[in-house]
Amino acid sequence: MEEAAEYHSKDFEWDFLKNIVENDPSLSHHLHHQQQHNNDSQKYLQDPHPWQKFHSRHSSGKFFKERRYLLKEFPELVSCGENSNLLEVGCGNGSTVLPILRGNKNITVYACDCSSEALVRTKENIDLAIDTAENFHSFCCDFSMSEFPDWVACDRCRGNFMLNHSEGSEGMRVNYKCSLNDRCIGGVDFVTLIFTLSAVPKERMPRAIKECFAVLKPGGLLLFRDYGLYDMTMLRFEPEKLIGFRQYVRSDGTLSYFFCLDTVRKLFTDAGFIEVELENCCVKAVNRRKGKNMYRVWVHGKFEKPF
Repeated sequence: MEEAAEYHSKDFEWDFLKNIVENDPSLSHHLHHQQQHNNDSQKYLQDPHPWQKFHSRHSSGKFFKERRYLLKEFPELVSCGENSNLLEVGCGNGSTVLPILRGNKNITVYACDCSSEALVRTKENIDLAIDTAENFHSFCCDFSMSEFPDWVACDRCRGNFMLNHSEGSEGMRVNYKCSLNDRCIGGVDFVTLIFTLSAVPKERMPRAIKECFAVLKPGGLLLFRDYGLYDMTMLRFEPEKLIGFRQYVRSDGTLSYFFCLDTVRKLFTDAGFIEVELENCCVKAVNRRKGKNMYRVWVHGKFEKPF
């Protein structure tokens, strides 16, 4: 429980950090949209695979750390019934998928990433940790630019989610026969977006979220966690790394956006979701060697597809 408490506690109020940042002249470049950077952002939209290079360089597993706290943050992933399906979008090296597979043997996990190298790392990490993972399936997909494959939720299922609630413990099922038969799962019960949306160009975020909405069953949940506004990571970026309002580019070409609650709320409700939970997680860590406080901010959210 200690690990979960660390990630979901309120060590400080976000307004406290906001006041510090907005009154520090050295951080003023983070506060305003800089028009001259608008054109710069376009070149980063042309290369969809900086993450391919990232995972190739970091194949040793140095960046792998299981996010076990997610099972406490999102207990639905543990308590869901048999035959539940989850789509993990942007699985990276498997740091989200692996604790879910450990925590629930009954859930089928579909995991995608825009990087084929990431999928290789995920499979390696799962094979090292779990003897057999027959309930795990991965595929390559950039959800900000293309649709999920038909076997996640085919076109007919996307438009015909007529649910039968009389199935009892076996869960909700589609009450018509799909032409894809056993290749179609009729939509997923959960979608997880864990530190994924922030890596998508801001212009593509609405389309990406609508794609997630399309493959969820009615009543299904999208579970969200990502970088919050004024997180320590944001404040470390130098002015020249700013390519748009609250969007930055790292030296390796990967992008990072930092969300406020209003932005997240609008993105998901505009796509058709109902807000269930939305808040900032504010955690203070101490760098004892430097004697400095480090303020971390993450956005935690749950959004439901209406019936």
